[in-house]
Amino acid sequence: MTEGSDASRTSTPIDLPVLPLEDEVVLPGMVVPLDLSDAEVRAAVEAAQAVARPGGGKPEVLLVPRIDGNYTGTGVLGTVEQVGRLSDGDPGALIRARDRVRIGAGTSGPGNALWVEGTRIDVPVPDPLPGSAAELAKEYKALATSWLKKRGAWQVVDRVQQIDDISALADNSGYSPFLTTAQKVQLLETADAVARLKLAIQWLGEHLAEQDVAESIAKDVQEGVDKQQREFLLRRQLDAVRKELSELNGESGSGDESDDYRARVEAADLPGHVREAALKEVEKLERASDQSPEGSWIRTWLDTVLELPWNERTEDAYDIRGAREILDAEHAGLGDVKERITEYLAVRKRRTDRGLGVVGGRRGGAVLALVGPPGVGKTSLGESVAHAMGRKFVRVALGGVRDEAEIRGHRRTYVGALPGRIVRAVKEAGSMNPVVLLDEIDKVGSDFRGDPAAALLEVLDPAQNHTFRDHYLEVELDLSDVVFLATANVLDAIPEALLDRMELVTLDGYTEDEKVVIARDHLLPRQLERAGLEEDEVGLDESALRKLAGEYTREAGVRNLERSVARLLRKVAAQHELGERELPFTVSEQDLRGLIGRPHHVPESAQDPAGRRTAVPGVATGLAVTGAGGDVLFVEASLADPETGASGLTLTGQLGDVMKESAQIALSFLRSHGAELELPVADLKDRGVHIHFPAGAVPKDGPSAGITLTTALASLLSGRLVRTDVAMTGEVSLTGRVLPIGGLKQKLLAAHRAGITTVVIPQRNEADLDDVPAEVLDTLDVHPVTDVRQVLEIALAPASARAQDRLPAAA
Repeated sequence: MTEGSDASRTSTPIDLPVLPLEDEVVLPGMVVPLDLSDAEVRAAVEAAQAVARPGGGKPEVLLVPRIDGNYTGTGVLGTVEQVGRLSDGDPGALIRARDRVRIGAGTSGPGNALWVEGTRIDVPVPDPLPGSAAELAKEYKALATSWLKKRGAWQVVDRVQQIDDISALADNSGYSPFLTTAQKVQLLETADAVARLKLAIQWLGEHLAEQDVAESIAKDVQEGVDKQQREFLLRRQLDAVRKELSELNGESGSGDESDDYRARVEAADLPGHVREAALKEVEKLERASDQSPEGSWIRTWLDTVLELPWNERTEDAYDIRGAREILDAEHAGLGDVKERITEYLAVRKRRTDRGLGVVGGRRGGAVLALVGPPGVGKTSLGESVAHAMGRKFVRVALGGVRDEAEIRGHRRTYVGALPGRIVRAVKEAGSMNPVVLLDEIDKVGSDFRGDPAAALLEVLDPAQNHTFRDHYLEVELDLSDVVFLATANVLDAIPEALLDRMELVTLDGYTEDEKVVIARDHLLPRQLERAGLEEDEVGLDESALRKLAGEYTREAGVRNLERSVARLLRKVAAQHELGERELPFTVSEQDLRGLIGRPHHVPESAQDPAGRRTAVPGVATGLAVTGAGGDVLFVEASLADPETGASGLTLTGQLGDVMKESAQIALSFLRSHGAELELPVADLKDRGVHIHFPAGAVPKDGPSAGITLTTALASLLSGRLVRTDVAMTGEVSLTGRVLPIGGLKQKLLAAHRAGITTVVIPQRNEADLDDVPAEVLDTLDVHPVTDVRQVLEIALAPASARAQDRLPAAA
């Protein structure tokens, strides 16, 4: 029959005494012993025995499951095979379950039992079986055989294999102990044999899958336990072997790892508070099990603490003259830095001589900030300082660091925790007083992981860093004897609180003479070695070096100069290998163009007058400061044709708000003082003014272009050209006063590199000329001014016929 068929044949109703099964289910084909000491069971059996059966048949009862006090709607007709005593001596009956019976209404009968009217449920099974039913029977037998073999019930396997009736085969699953009472009730109430067999297959398959998973887990657990037990036994054996060896060698101690750490801590030269913290961790290690992850963390921490040079210090070289000679030999120029290091060493020497090495728990460290454009030698200067002082040198690269933990370390609770870069630098140096170079401190960023610049506040504060606490170590580390050198390109990117903790030393770039000395004494020998050449094979004239520095490279530092020298030497080496040039060879100024091409930076004063930038009215030369040092900045102004109808002020060149305001101030000053300056400004309100700063892709801002803007507009209106050898810098006010600016040294160096001979500066910046090298001042005619009228007198050339021809129509 197919599943769900209702073609079951109905039988004649029969009256049977009810034998309740408390939370148990019996399926057809089962033979079960029941205890007659139960009143309901005894009453049902006695009532069945009291009824005479035709032909002397055996007494029959109705086995009905009672689940939570409720009877099911289907029971099983059972025959009482035997009444006697059970194995424990109590009276009992052996009952064989035969057919399913649908329970009807109650009825009367002999005895104290409950009698009901029931109808046999007879669903015929086709013979022969259809293919699908046969496959189901085969599948069930295979699953049942597999399960029985796992339980070791080999004697039951053959009996299951011999069952051909699929109804009996499905009911045979009722013997399975893993089935719940609800599942057995479902089997009992499912009349169709094929449907019952499908349920039995499903439940048996699920149980086998669960059993496989459980066996796999149990196997893994057992393997882990066995491994741990084996490791435990091996470790105990290893400890015993170590103990025997130590006794044979006359050594004391058990050789236990925790004892080894305790001995190392006690033998190490640690400060008192560090020793106390380390011994506490050793006690935790002794209490921790070998399998505990905490033991690994503690061992790593102890190793880090024991490797730090808590009481190791290098002796400072107090040969002040020798230190200065080392600095002079390794770096040209940079007088401010050399003087500061010399002062530091002199003070250290006097403090040591007078027994003042430690005052208030603090030592005499230093925190310097070296700020300057790229390529001026900030990073290499740190190594020279360490060499001059006789200290260890460690470089810490901070460019792009965004995680606060990189400075202060990670908490030990994290997997893979490490101390911060400061602690690792001290550990790498092997002493508590190294020179630590914090490179590119202005490139430190911040994000959701914290602000590393804020973490550096404690490190670089001389009043706090003697009790610096790293998150990983969690013990105080004295950094007061460390010389910190921080390098940066621009000051604006350094937080003000951090900058306040450092002594600022500005490196404004090299003069042309200094570049020639650096190239001759440092760059050329280094590049000769890298090119595989000897000193007597290739040389460079001083004129060639000067032209390289002045016309082939225009920068504050010497990186591009070194690249040009390297390119020259490579070219000469290649020509020698090709047989085109004989060695030795000295490169002269005339050889440069043939070897590395034409110059890229020709001074404005050396250009042809017809091609000068200031050859037309309205163009002036200013000075500016960039991240690469000082630079020359041109300002161009023009008036719109009256017929276009344009008016107002137009500014281009990617300008900032401050520079735009300077242009407005310059225009307002000329409008209000045009008559005094004899400038034709009457038509300015009807004609548009356009001011442009070339190199439009470069952002520009700042107030120092004020007098340059005023000069360009005055030149435009008057038709007088701006002198090509004049550059200027200064802020202008509405009344025409020239206000001070910053970066004067860098601007004058830029003017010197560009071939400018006359520079106009604010008079209040005159004191800053002391910072400018004397050889630069000797080549410049510097004019300190207080009023913009003085600027115009110096910068504007006398009116000429040619200039008048170029005036705009309104002028």
